Amino acid sequence: MGLRMPSGPGLFPLKRSSLLPFFSCSRRRRPPLFLARSGDWRSIRTQSLPSFAGLMGSRDGGGRCIEGGQGYAADIDSIREAQARIAPYVHKTPVLSSTSIDAIVGKQLFFKCECFQKAGAFKIRGASNSIFALDDKQASKGVVTHSSGNHAAAVALAAKLRGIPAHIVIPKNAPACKVNNVKRYGGHIIWSDMSIESRQSVCKRIQEETGAVLIHPFNDKYTISGQGTVSLELLEQVPEIDTIIVPISGGGLISGVALAAKAINPSIRILAAEPKGADDSAQSKAAGKIITLPSTNTIADGLRAFLGDLTWPVVRDLVDDIIVVDDDAIVDAMKMCYEILKMAVEPSGAIGLAAALSDEFKQSCAWHESSKIGIIVSGGNVDLGVLWESLYKR
Repeated sequence: MGLRMPSGPGLFPLKRSSLLPFFSCSRRRRPPLFLARSGDWRSIRTQSLPSFAGLMGSRDGGGRCIEGGQGYAADIDSIREAQARIAPYVHKTPVLSSTSIDAIVGKQLFFKCECFQKAGAFKIRGASNSIFALDDKQASKGVVTHSSGNHAAAVALAAKLRGIPAHIVIPKNAPACKVNNVKRYGGHIIWSDMSIESRQSVCKRIQEETGAVLIHPFNDKYTISGQGTVSLELLEQVPEIDTIIVPISGGGLISGVALAAKAINPSIRILAAEPKGADDSAQSKAAGKIITLPSTNTIADGLRAFLGDLTWPVVRDLVDDIIVVDDDAIVDAMKMCYEILKMAVEPSGAIGLAAALSDEFKQSCAWHESSKIGIIVSGGNVDLGVLWESLYKR
């Protein structure tokens, strides 16, 4: 297959038995890149956006505020502090590469495999940093969040590692595999209706009843700093990378990655990958202000959030371009991950590869100026039950 692992610090061998092998250019002011392939993903239902609007900045019990003072909410120092804080609780994930995929793309790609992270996604980094940064008085009340995805599991696991309660508000239509992860990690599940208003209302009630601290999935300086440790590791493992492609949703991951990477190498290029059915970040970048959408429609269920007031300034200033891809391209990238890399990757995790494969990227200045590209594979929590059911029906 041409699969290889680059040599360097922080890399470790992987067990493959659990994986399923199926199936002149001004970067900052240039309009974002777009991909509009024909076809649609007809089985994906349009869903309203999950949001934490109205709950931002409410770290109760100790007066801790998410505001970062002057400048951005996080910086290289807070990201290095996060790296030291979370080191005992997270994996230093491997970097994989493939000569087969390199030949298809025409560049060297280095996959930072957060699909092998604890809880199956990078979210454990921000959740651990947020939870282990709490003082004992705050932590004694436990933590609360509302989520139907990887953030829910990450908060449950990080709270378990600290030995405190985790109250997780989950809508009734959440994917079964992600609900099971929360149960597995000992999170206390409180069900809500599917609407964002119901989720927020239940979450607020739990806060008032318990005094638990809200752990925000992206619009928080501790979350951003924790996610930025992905970038520190990647550039330690492959220092020669000149471009990093990062999935974008609420912006916590790409904000941390951009802040760390640009501090280490100011000339490095940061590209966001976003689904066409939830392209608010691309629209925001083009408009110069936060744009929200009435609804989203994409297979990438982890990329439906909108930018927050702490993540938007970083995206505005430090993200060089946004590549928008459709769901067909995401599915093709997932298939390539399964067949060549032998990795089970969820749609949100495969979008970086989809962006690297896109025609618009290959026709851009960014592609011509890049030679070694880091791809953040953000998660591997795939609902395999849906896959098995579809196979049995054939």
